[in-house]
Order: sequence, then structure tokens, then C-alpha cells
Amino acid sequence: MRILGFYEELWPARAEGSLGTIRDFVRDIPEPDEENVIRYLVGGHELFSVMGVNKDVLGSDYEILAGDSIMSDGEWVWRKGLWFYLSRYHVELPEDFLEKVRSCGYEVPSVPDPLLDELADGVSGIW
Repeated sequence: MRILGFYEELWPARAEGSLGTIRDFVRDIPEPDEENVIRYLVGGHELFSVMGVNKDVLGSDYEILAGDSIMSDGEWVWRKGLWFYLSRYHVELPEDFLEKVRSCGYEVPSVPDPLLDELADGVSGIW
């Protein structure tokens, strides 16, 4: 399991090993295929749902519905609200994640239920 968007503002401290503050990953210019990457993030498999809204940790008035829910593509896991930070702030994502997304044609691959269950158990252990 690899955690995408592992910023200190978005993941609990007990998860250990964050990348630091999300502010260090904000960029002025989006990836050329950012809209397709956003679609991939939104289309991930939901490992578990968290009801409620999250305020933008970078200060806008935007509220992200179910932003704490956890998504996956079978390898990477991310908070559902990561799409917002990519679309609004063009946060830098790891190149190996972007390579995977592009190699999949921006379509989240199917993942067997037992693997999704295993990933959900792993995430719930740090959440």
C-alpha cells in the first residue's frame, strides 16, 4: 500500500512519515493532463466512507464533501478530497503515480474485493 497525498494536514500523525506540509507541493501550473488525473482520483475504489465535510486546509472557503473517505486503485490509497487540491492548487503528485495513471489510460483498474478489503484494513490501522 502506497499513500498518495501523504501531507501532514490530511493524514493523522500516527501514520508517520508524511511528506510534510501540503503547502510545499502547491504549484502554479497544472500538469497538461490534470483533468484526466482528477477523473482517475474521483473514480477510485472507495475503501471506506466518511460522512461530513472538510474545510480547505489551505484557507479557501470551499468545503469538501466526504473528503476523509479513502479511495484506492489497488496499489495507491488517497483521501477522496485530494481531487480538490489537485484541481485548485495543482499539488505535485509523485511521478510514479502519474506514470501508473497514464499507463492505465486514466481508467482505474478493476481490483479484486479481497485486495480492497486488505487495503481497507491497512488504512483503518493508521486512521
